[in-house]
Amino acid sequence: MISRVSVSALAVIISAVAASGLRAQQPPKFDHLKHAGLFPTCTGCHQGAEDPDQGMWPDSAACATCHDGTTRPLVPWQPPAEARPSNLKFAHELVPLMTRETPQGTQTLSCQDCHIAPGGPWMAVRRATPEGCLACHGPEVKQHLAAPDSLCQTCHLPLVRAATLRPADIAGFPAPPSHQAPDFVSRAGHGAMATGTTEPVAASCTVCHARDFCVTCHVDAPEQPAIQALGADARSQAIAVRLAAPPSHRESDFLSRHGGMLRADARACATCHTRESCLACHAPSQRVSATLHSSGEGRGRGAQPVRHPPESHRENFAARHSQAAATTPGFCAGCHVRTDCLECHRPAAASRPGYHPAGFLTLHPAAAYARQTSCSDCHNVGSFCATCHASAGLVSNGPLRSGYHDASRFFVAGHGQAARQNLESCTACHVERDCLTCHSAVGGRHFDPHGPGFDANRLRRKNPEMCTACHGTAIPTR
Repeated sequence: MISRVSVSALAVIISAVAASGLRAQQPPKFDHLKHAGLFPTCTGCHQGAEDPDQGMWPDSAACATCHDGTTRPLVPWQPPAEARPSNLKFAHELVPLMTRETPQGTQTLSCQDCHIAPGGPWMAVRRATPEGCLACHGPEVKQHLAAPDSLCQTCHLPLVRAATLRPADIAGFPAPPSHQAPDFVSRAGHGAMATGTTEPVAASCTVCHARDFCVTCHVDAPEQPAIQALGADARSQAIAVRLAAPPSHRESDFLSRHGGMLRADARACATCHTRESCLACHAPSQRVSATLHSSGEGRGRGAQPVRHPPESHRENFAARHSQAAATTPGFCAGCHVRTDCLECHRPAAASRPGYHPAGFLTLHPAAAYARQTSCSDCHNVGSFCATCHASAGLVSNGPLRSGYHDASRFFVAGHGQAARQNLESCTACHVERDCLTCHSAVGGRHFDPHGPGFDANRLRRKNPEMCTACHGTAIPTR
């Protein structure tokens, strides 16, 4: 059993550890076994293994003691110019403090315990292996990646602290078996693993991942404590990840059910979907998208749905869509907005019969008054309507512009009710000064515009801006 020393002493040096992506290293050029009779100890050359103030590599000039070019040929060996990229937390000088239990009793570790195979000859040096670490730190584990995720931080630094690792090294990180589970991408899979027991995020996740990696998929990253607990490191994006649809999204009736699923648990959808992903198919007026987050800084791009027409839109649907639009406009409004209609109908409305039903010209006053649709979406009421009405002789002959209402001889006497029912239809032709010709508290004919039962205080509390149109800032009270 390893004795309890500092955390750094719990790891054994590994150069080709799989989790650091450095398994495929070239063998050392120095032939240790060939020099077995010359060096009785490892620290004769590698003094840094015992003294951190000394270098780990020998001085190349020491080789010239034998390789002087006369008795032995010169050698061009040079120590490495820089440290090998690694995410291991290990200090060689702590090896003499480490012990393990053997049948012969407590044994202090030495260089050969990690760098020579069991039973191998002296100086048959090899690189330390992850399995050598697990022999002490995970006695019941035989394979490196089969070790529990809780053991990762025993030997490895968090990614944000492993400054020597390059993006290519990080991209080579192998995925442990736990990441291959069918439900790993679900909230019950990696979401549960990422939550630490005492910290917001499990320490094992920090070994390979940083916040930038999670944001690749997670739209709700700012709302997830485990993701926010990770440090930021753009190198983590070197691990390729792709946002894939879960199995439920591939079921044949998913499109008909997904609205109810969102209303039942919007939090589940908010992991992968932004508000904009809903608007790719649904009209912007849909309130259901308001429960999701908008894309922005610190959030993933999220799922990018592709809009496909439903089965009902096939088989020359364009030629018969007017009937569906007239009978079930609410169904159309689920995906379409009025501008979708205008793309075809506005450029050449006169050459496209069928947008208005037959005989609509005689019915359009009632349709406009009832606001069955918004005429101004297609027509300019200030020119289109006036031009047509003028050509038909329906023009105003006086200051009250009564010509448009000549179908009712006494319309002026009853226009108050029409204005109260649909004031918007009046504003298509009239402005406030037309009303003030008669309805003014300070001039004109002094007709009361409020009608019977008018509650001035109630209206002032509800919308005082309306009062200022006639009264200015001096709103009277009653």
